[in-house]
Amino acid sequence: MEETINFLKEKTNNFEPEIGIILGSGLGEFADEYCEYAIPYSEIPHFIKSNVQGHKGRLVFAEIEGKKVVMMQGRNHFYEGHTMSEITYPVKVMKKLGVKTLILTNAAGAVNESFRPADLMIITDHINFMGANPLVGPNDDTLGERFPDMSEIYKKDLIKIAEKCAEKLCLDIQKGVYFASSGPSYETPAEINMARILGADAVGMSTVPEAIVANYCGLRVLGISCISNAASGISGAQLSHTEVIETTDKAKKRFKSLILEILKSI
Repeated sequence: MEETINFLKEKTNNFEPEIGIILGSGLGEFADEYCEYAIPYSEIPHFIKSNVQGHKGRLVFAEIEGKKVVMMQGRNHFYEGHTMSEITYPVKVMKKLGVKTLILTNAAGAVNESFRPADLMIITDHINFMGANPLVGPNDDTLGERFPDMSEIYKKDLIKIAEKCAEKLCLDIQKGVYFASSGPSYETPAEINMARILGADAVGMSTVPEAIVANYCGLRVLGISCISNAASGISGAQLSHTEVIETTDKAKKRFKSLILEILKSI
């Protein structure tokens, strides 16, 4: 951790971010427009390289709307064969750099049948169906306590701020529960039906490990999903990652305006 932090401080002239943003599939273009320092993951000690289509794999530092921000331009995933510890390491780095608030974004399939592709959904809670927890293993007392409370991972005041920002921009916004599976295969229709019965509104393959670790580290978390498609068994269509990228591309303008408005307000 010291090697990572010292490397980043040297590369960014001791830039001290207060807000972190993790940009999911198809949403990384946001960081291209605000880039003071950009460092590929492959150059950062102890980071792992992102290999997923739609993920550039860079850590980007910038001042946006008067806020100092660090952005992950793409994330690593459990389904790539990485450990939970590896994929959540950047969240711990953000904590050590001084980040207080973390905005998590992703592309997700709609479980709620009233949702439509390109909708934006504020995450109110999540269901971890990935079969693993990123806090398993020795505890680092400098980051958080052994048994952290998870009753309000996604902070209610940040959810209200996001709702008000969407209203100000005249954006329709959804709210709901995010269901995380390990992937990389998409869920079966029976699994989606199970997720619906359990109370899920959207399903994806990321975000939850980062949210757990961020909450554990004492970061304030806001989650936003871009609904990329109807989940398996709802529309009858076959699912593809190409569709995910195409749909998030359609939503990126609204997503960008919402993120900017949120940054002004927090």
